[in-house]
Amino acid sequence: MRQARTLSRPLDVTVIPYGERILLQAGTTVFITQSLGGSYTVMTDHGYMVRIDGGDADAIGEEVQQGPSEEDLKNKPLQELAWDQLKTCYDPEIPVNIVDLGLVYSCDVAPQPDGGSKVSVRFALTAPGCGMGDVLKMDMESKLRGLPGVTEVEVDVTFDPPWDQSRMSDAARLQLGLM
Repeated sequence: MRQARTLSRPLDVTVIPYGERILLQAGTTVFITQSLGGSYTVMTDHGYMVRIDGGDADAIGEEVQQGPSEEDLKNKPLQELAWDQLKTCYDPEIPVNIVDLGLVYSCDVAPQPDGGSKVSVRFALTAPGCGMGDVLKMDMESKLRGLPGVTEVEVDVTFDPPWDQSRMSDAARLQLGLM
């Protein structure tokens, strides 16, 4: 999937795997290598691998993805909607969502005294020094805050227990050629 695109405006992007932010100028050519969960992993014409956030999809000629459908909002409990949103979060280097990768250890929804609900997530990284941890955390927080009735989101990284491949779903193992 190496589709060439030209940025229509300057973009603040995240360098993979370090997690640092850089500015790409309008007119920069990028090549889409992965498009999952509303964000894009691209290679620049200078060889940088970067992540373009979903809200900036228009800058590469793509549509910004919307949240859950009206039907889902009416028919699913908030707990299930929260898990659905987490399944739209991807490590920019791995074409499997973070839930199927086994990175999400828990996702709890609790009513707040003032009304609304708090969503608390514990997640791990595939490696302790992964520079994308903050990027994944912000992606989860943003998508969970977009759910109706969510008034607070807490996303914490944990290293206990450490992540390993045994936490992956069978579908993830199959997709990555590990089965």
